[in-house]
Amino acid sequence: MKTYIEENSGRFCEELFSLLRIPSISAKKEHREDMLRCARRLKELLLEAGADTASVLPTKGNPVVYAEKILDDSFKTVLIYGHYDVQPPEPLEKWNSDPFEPVIHDGAIWGRGANDDKGQLFMHIKAFEYMLRSGELKHNVKFVFEGEEEIGSPSLPAWMEENKEMLKADVCLVSDTTMISDKVPSINCGMRGLAYLEVKLTGPDKDLHSGHYGGAVANPINTLCDMISSLIDKDGRITVKGFYDDVVELSTEDRKQLARAPFDLDEYKSFLKIDEVKGEKGYSTMERTGIRPSLDVCGIWGGYTGEGAKTVLPSEACAKISMRLVPNQTSSRITELFIQHFKSIAPPYIKVEITPCEGGDGFLIPISSDAFKAASRAVAEVYGIEPVPSRGGGSIAVLAEMQKILGIDPLLMGFGLERDTIHSPNESFLLSQFFAGMESIALFYKYY
Repeated sequence: MKTYIEENSGRFCEELFSLLRIPSISAKKEHREDMLRCARRLKELLLEAGADTASVLPTKGNPVVYAEKILDDSFKTVLIYGHYDVQPPEPLEKWNSDPFEPVIHDGAIWGRGANDDKGQLFMHIKAFEYMLRSGELKHNVKFVFEGEEEIGSPSLPAWMEENKEMLKADVCLVSDTTMISDKVPSINCGMRGLAYLEVKLTGPDKDLHSGHYGGAVANPINTLCDMISSLIDKDGRITVKGFYDDVVELSTEDRKQLARAPFDLDEYKSFLKIDEVKGEKGYSTMERTGIRPSLDVCGIWGGYTGEGAKTVLPSEACAKISMRLVPNQTSSRITELFIQHFKSIAPPYIKVEITPCEGGDGFLIPISSDAFKAASRAVAEVYGIEPVPSRGGGSIAVLAEMQKILGIDPLLMGFGLERDTIHSPNESFLLSQFFAGMESIALFYKYY
């Protein structure tokens, strides 16, 4: 594979760039045509790589790209999952280059989707291409690339239910996660779930003069801040009643195993340019982002935020709240508990509306499986060191649904790094990781 990469690296980058130039932003309705354009380009690339068939299939939302190569019914079947939608690029002024005009510098590809997930799903297309052209492929391979992961995959579960027979496979291979580092590779054996809501507080029926009414009428922004601040106590624990009921406390031995992964707290703080970390008392930073749930305000607004002063007591205040969940917690139950709790702490001078936005459950996979062992062996061969099992702090909500619907475990062979700043300005993907990912995936087929 190394020689194939060296001979074709320029072509690989140009083909990937043809995807990165398409602003396939699922969160914005005005990009509906871009979603279709990106799906069609993926179909072309899959056929060029050697798929027997490739189709752009409708869902209730954005289309799914499905392709397959069936070599022999007796072979194991690998289902590749990825997503071609990307996060909005804002704030645009913080990008060093056009987010949808990819560039290569400092040994990395820069642009929205370079890592998450166009760059990583593209590695699978090229590893498949190599294995097929070299005659080494001894598996059936199916590809499912969706266009709604960044908005919670609302359409994919129903589509999978309708196409269960077509999607039959032995394992689902996914590259949409990060490694601990390029010096200490890791393979995720679990991810957190997600419950995401928007809250709206309304006080008076109109904005008021803050001089005429300030001190006599409740300010929704002040009230919202009070309510939000009460959601986490001084020990970093979430105060929603019943929130921890289903959380499985890991044994001392399990925590020791997870702590094998090297972690430099000073380096972590330096990278983030912070003086200190903060989180739930009694847990390490890595545990806080892997085995423990969390609650964060992802956005908050209300009143006047333009240039200069406007002395206004606002009518409304809003916030978007994200809760990351650990296995055994369910998104539906946590959403219900949050709504009950938040309404119960609302004072009588305010009206509360809560809208669930997206959600999904977390999951764990066995590290004793043949697929995990094959992935571990492949990564060890490429990186020269055995990868560490780890738990991902992020969420790919649809993978838990896939476990339930298709009855197969997802295998998370991710090659991103924290330095890639996915979901933020200046997203990137190291070329070394891009190519190491292709090598590792090719070797996975060899050992699985």
